[in-house]
Amino acid sequence: MMKRKSQAAMEFLMTYGWAILVVLVAVGALAYFGVLSPDKFLPAKCTLQSGLACLDHRVLLPNSAACSGGCANGEVQLVIQNSLGFDLSSVVVRTGDCGDSGAGTTLTNGEKKTFYIDCIAANPISGSKYNEQLNITYTVAETGLSHNNVGQVTTRIE
Repeated sequence: MMKRKSQAAMEFLMTYGWAILVVLVAVGALAYFGVLSPDKFLPAKCTLQSGLACLDHRVLLPNSAACSGGCANGEVQLVIQNSLGFDLSSVVVRTGDCGDSGAGTTLTNGEKKTFYIDCIAANPISGSKYNEQLNITYTVAETGLSHNNVGQVTTRIE
């Protein structure tokens, strides 16, 4: 009688053991082939505080054919629209450790403009994802007061 109980228990454990082993092998195979890679599910977003809108964005690897200039260290491209209700002057866009968009430009109310930010040699763009802080400094043309708008750029690197 004792042998039958122990045999039933052993068959029970073996059946569940094989089932668990099959599940582990399947999950391991999916992870190995990149199906479970979180980089593929990274949301692409560019957010700013209200008043300025980030309409489109893209981050390019160094020496990419789609770069606006030389782009030896990579480039961040941002399309920004002014929705504040007044004209802006001295608009400078900075992102992460890449540097800034150069000399300040003007951005009239409702206007959208593309900003090209070349990264510096000390911090070239690398990897497969880009997640950095975005800072836009501008001066209100009517009042002469300077402001800073802070946001975030999260995307895959092309």
